[in-house]
Amino acid sequence: MAARTKVAVAAAACVAIALGFAGVAQEKDDAAKGIEAYRQALKDGNPAELFEMAGEELWLKPAGPRNASLEKCDLGLGPGVVEGAYARLPRYFADTDRVQDLESRLLTCMETLQGIDTRAHVEARFGTPKKDELVALATYVAGMSKDRPVDVAASHPKERAMFELGRRMFFYQAGPHDFSCATCHAQEGRRIRMQDLPYIPAKEGAAAGWTSWPAYRVSAGQMWSMQWRINDCFRQQRFPEPVYASDMTVALSMFMAATANGATMATPGIKR
Repeated sequence: MAARTKVAVAAAACVAIALGFAGVAQEKDDAAKGIEAYRQALKDGNPAELFEMAGEELWLKPAGPRNASLEKCDLGLGPGVVEGAYARLPRYFADTDRVQDLESRLLTCMETLQGIDTRAHVEARFGTPKKDELVALATYVAGMSKDRPVDVAASHPKERAMFELGRRMFFYQAGPHDFSCATCHAQEGRRIRMQDLPYIPAKEGAAAGWTSWPAYRVSAGQMWSMQWRINDCFRQQRFPEPVYASDMTVALSMFMAATANGATMATPGIKR
């Protein structure tokens, strides 16, 4: 009789635990649905549109010692071609003999077309005027690829090398907590503060992590580019701050973009 009672108590405890887990899971699902509904409600009036407009003005405005605009900037599809360009970045550029993402390429165009010394832009902190200019320009260019398929196949030898570097960096563990990008983004079903963390090594997760940036962050009231997103990930890992538009940051972008190849661009996005 006592044995039966113990079994019954144990079974009841298991049921209670299972129901508890189910309740927590339901709460998480409800919260996730609420966050998604909030995003959908904001999409029609995404503040990113204001940054797109500001970026277009900067693109067309003569500036620098040469008093030139960026209208002849070659983003990979020919001088001045903006539509669809972001969907094919990062990519190899023969004139620099480098694989570049959008923001590093914008720096090149500012230097070669406008004669601007971009060191001040590179060294400026995010959220300051010089970085805001680059974020606005990136938002404008990225918006011209919305609904286009990602076309980053990493076919050039230097593109393949950059992809491999990005993959290795993604899994590299270091810092005071022995973190890596994979700590958050290489395990399925993980969340942080009710935010789903995309599983980057798979196409669907890479697409979720790549195609919606630049994005407007409602909680911060700021527009973030992918370079800013990567920078903040380094901060959260307690890593040293990466150099803006460096090969290290471009490599991580190449890893994500090439893994997401074929997905649909949804930028500019909106985040919590």
